[in-house]
Amino acid sequence: MPTPSSTVAIQDIETLKERHKQLDRQKTTAEAHHKTAEEQLQKLKDEARAKYGTDDIIELKTKLDAMKQENDRRRAEYQKHLDEIETKLKAIEQKDA
Repeated sequence: MPTPSSTVAIQDIETLKERHKQLDRQKTTAEAHHKTAEEQLQKLKDEARAKYGTDDIIELKTKLDAMKQENDRRRAEYQKHLDEIETKLKAIEQKDA
């Protein structure tokens, strides 16, 4: 079985201390990022509950689908209304011609 010195060079204590400091800084940075992400998530959840009555992702997706369907229905209704106006205008133009 190989010994650590035969496969990897053993680092001196100062190098190990520096590596430890770097890892500690990375840990601190990661923890700060995590805390910020958690705060942003909570803010978004609060906003979703205030605006849509829930922060449950499945319920929000269901509400979004319903909103899209309603939007499509209204758009189709608007298009139908414009088509009717256009048809009436053409009829008036033909009558006057």
